[in-house]
Amino acid sequence: MTKSQNLWGGRFTGKADPSFAKFNNSFAFDRRLFAADVRASVAHGNGLIAAGVLSQGEGEQIRAGLQAILEHGQSGPNYFDELESEDVHSFVEARLVELVGDVGRKLHTGRSRNDQVATDLRLWLREAIDQLVAQLRATQETLVTLAETWPAAVLPGYTHLQRAQPILFVHWSLAYFEMLARDRERLLETRKRVNVLPLGSAALAGSSFPSDREAVARELGFASVSRNSVDAVSDRDFCVEFVSDCALVLVHLSRLAEEVILYTTTEFGFFELSDAVATGSSLMPQKKNPDSMELVRGKAGRVFGHNLSLLTMLKGLPLAYNKDMQEDKEAVFDTFDTTYACLEVAALVLRNVELNEARMRATASQGMMNATELADYLVRKGVAFREAHETVGRIVMKAIERGVELGELSLDELRSFAGIIESDVFTALSLERTLATKSLAGGTAPARVAEALLAARESL
Repeated sequence: MTKSQNLWGGRFTGKADPSFAKFNNSFAFDRRLFAADVRASVAHGNGLIAAGVLSQGEGEQIRAGLQAILEHGQSGPNYFDELESEDVHSFVEARLVELVGDVGRKLHTGRSRNDQVATDLRLWLREAIDQLVAQLRATQETLVTLAETWPAAVLPGYTHLQRAQPILFVHWSLAYFEMLARDRERLLETRKRVNVLPLGSAALAGSSFPSDREAVARELGFASVSRNSVDAVSDRDFCVEFVSDCALVLVHLSRLAEEVILYTTTEFGFFELSDAVATGSSLMPQKKNPDSMELVRGKAGRVFGHNLSLLTMLKGLPLAYNKDMQEDKEAVFDTFDTTYACLEVAALVLRNVELNEARMRATASQGMMNATELADYLVRKGVAFREAHETVGRIVMKAIERGVELGELSLDELRSFAGIIESDVFTALSLERTLATKSLAGGTAPARVAEALLAARESL
């Protein structure tokens, strides 16, 4: 390996201890910013040309050199290992000087690694958010497709993991659709705050050279420029926001994973995963394990940890840049990788799940899940809800003693608790009626759910 010069060596006469140099260097992970660094460097160079700091000829040399570096980096995976570098910025500058000579040293005029890395990270993160938003949409589409495949399936709804009220499977699917819709909105909101150009802030006080920051921002696709140079190089709020947004994505995927895991158990028996997304046991031949979703559930903790790591890293930092902030990149990169992979796998699992519709319907018809419907029936007969609730509670106790469902009690038995009960009560207690009455917007009535499913499809 050839040794490159550090960007800061003039003030030093001795060499860094190898152990410290290894500890200090970030090139092993910040090389992911390579394309962003080259792109930002081109724009910075154009700004220096417009400011008269670089001549047209020098600018053209630098642009050509940077383009060649980008092409080498994209086509040759060993390109990065041929030069030992402290970070991606020193790597690009050293390669540029190799190609174009001393004119390459002029590119860093009016720029610090502080505003350079902030710019690179924002450029990279902007694209990462776009990729996550697209994958969120793809996972939402999978939920909609799954719901469309099983339009009449009924699922027992739970609160406290106890059977509560029946709902349509489509309604369950769209609950997760809504969660992911909020995740998309959050990421797009965060993107607006990511899309601010810090370049031109230099180390912390701003640049002495009259580069047109607005023109550089336009070239790089930023919506605006930062308003305070000290804040611009100190700010990692956008990293925290991004990781926090992803943490919520993983909360939602983990909840989905938990339910899929539960519903594929023999005890529930609602879902069956295909062999494509399940594994077996090394000891027990009969096992089919939902490892795909268990890993999604488990990986959520990685992103939660990154969120706390960033907050802790930032909480006591004085202005402006501090080397602690180098810790932002691994957290952000791994958060993106983990979140994207979990979204992909969740969508894959949803494409490989089969429903046991008969088992789901039978379970949704048991456990007196129509008790609230009986209370509502009494209310419609003129009984105050609190009194109706108490009356139905006593009827439930009677059914438990008899070992039957509410609809299996005789009319006389029901009337012994409330004389206003008539034979139409059995229609009211049917599964179809229990679903159909939940007809307010957002409810699980078939008509409402059909509208919601159509709206979800159209929103995509």
